[in-house]
Amino acid sequence: MEHIDVVRNYLSAYGKGDAVMEFPVSSATVELAAQALGTEPARIAKTLSFGDKSGEGCIIIVMTGDAKVDNRKFKDYFNMKARMLSHAEALTYTGHPVGGVCPFALPAGVPVYLDISLRRFDVVYPAAGSSNSAVPMTCPELERCSKATAWLDVCKGWNTDSQEA
Repeated sequence: MEHIDVVRNYLSAYGKGDAVMEFPVSSATVELAAQALGTEPARIAKTLSFGDKSGEGCIIIVMTGDAKVDNRKFKDYFNMKARMLSHAEALTYTGHPVGGVCPFALPAGVPVYLDISLRRFDVVYPAAGSSNSAVPMTCPELERCSKATAWLDVCKGWNTDSQEA
């Protein structure tokens, strides 16, 4: 079964399976996804995977397309340095290939965190398990469908009021 089909089946339990969109072009990066959707890059809900403290698992953080992880905030929140997973690790620990990593249909025990940068939009577009897919979601839908552990504030670059000089 294709990764997108696994995600579509997973989202069907939440009434969102039919909302999954497939594109004839890649949506593997924020810029490509925004072009495929005809929306601004900030509305792309990028899903990043980081190694966990054990070194044998991961944590997922979903943020807006214009946000970047703030290493200091990340370390303060998780008590460890941010270390993005390699492509092979991402597939192993999330079950999804890079470009299609999403906060849905993850292996048991993988925590999903949602960054507050998402809250400024009525609808955001996370990937749906492939490098040419997305699904429109409100923040409450994303929180429910991803079984989010918590909302957090570990990003920079999206809110000019909180920028450091």
